[in-house]
Amino acid sequence: MGFPHIRLMFLLLALGCMKPAFAQDAGALNGYGIEANFIAGKVFKHSPKFTLPIPGQSTACDINFIYQTHGKREWEQRRRFPVIGIGISYTNYGIDSIYGHSIGIYPNIQIPIISGKRLEWTFRAGMGMGYVSKHYTRAPSWDTVNIAIGSAINNYTLFMTDIRYRLNKNWDLQIGANFSHISNAAFKEPNLGVNMYGTHIGIRYFPLSSQPTYIKREIPKLKNRFLFQARLGIGFNDIQNAGGPLFPTYIASAYVSRRWLSKNKMFAGIDYAYHTGTVAFLRNNEINVGDEAAHAWQSAVFIGNEFLMGRRLGFMLQLAYYTKISALTPTTYYEKLGFNYYLLQKEKGPLKELYLSALLKANQTVAELVEWGIGLSF
Repeated sequence: MGFPHIRLMFLLLALGCMKPAFAQDAGALNGYGIEANFIAGKVFKHSPKFTLPIPGQSTACDINFIYQTHGKREWEQRRRFPVIGIGISYTNYGIDSIYGHSIGIYPNIQIPIISGKRLEWTFRAGMGMGYVSKHYTRAPSWDTVNIAIGSAINNYTLFMTDIRYRLNKNWDLQIGANFSHISNAAFKEPNLGVNMYGTHIGIRYFPLSSQPTYIKREIPKLKNRFLFQARLGIGFNDIQNAGGPLFPTYIASAYVSRRWLSKNKMFAGIDYAYHTGTVAFLRNNEINVGDEAAHAWQSAVFIGNEFLMGRRLGFMLQLAYYTKISALTPTTYYEKLGFNYYLLQKEKGPLKELYLSALLKANQTVAELVEWGIGLSF
């Protein structure tokens, strides 16, 4: 167990000793807690271009400042009182001279799958920002071995599933599996990203209680309405050459959604994307001369689900199959995941939703771009 792990353990023990002081303000701190997980994992080769040596073992520690929702808002009861948090992760990939280490900071939500009096099974998803200490660079310090990461600041994504045993109202023990991804979504090449899977053990501590008094009330059932939705987006890529210019990609999506269980929206539709970077690549290499634009756009059909969390936020997962590929498309399908932030949500009227979106697009396990968009629902 490394030094950072020992410090986290002492931190949790110190918090346990401070319980009497916390108890003086029960109303403010009830449901708040902290958890620490110690991870043993393995980096895996997710692309033929991933030529870096694979470390024998990678280790990480993850600390998460958490809050057990209790029904103050309607969506908390609809989602069976999830735990929300802000996580901080530290990862040592195992070959410091090549991979370095990473630090991720990310908001997250934990959803119960099966809940019992003492045992529970949960799923956690989080997405935020990550810093890596070693990345590809040419000057002033040369490091051209690490072709997985092209920049110091990246996207950091973490998924976890836990089997948890509740010792008492203050302490929990847990064991589980996890997957993490860090990359800059091709904003700066090279950008294969680093993917790691692993197992973990952890502890949780709530100064007052992990089970605040839940507010349960009659919640109106929302109509399973159909909506027509349209979204326009833009992303930026550094195509092929490290340190080259950024090229915009323009994206248009049209789809139909249907709300279900008052807390989800399933959807299906079509995506179109036009890659100006592909046009530049074809022109620079004299490929498809005079017809570059025709080979720079993509189309796809997709399905997905959006997990609604109140009137403002939705977490979206999308799976798509290309019906037309561009000249540089590396695969036949892709995924998108990210968030919609709603500026407007109404049950009646011609315009029912107005939202902003931030979505990470990946071709199988390799991130392609981050799409920033605005959408309408009718």
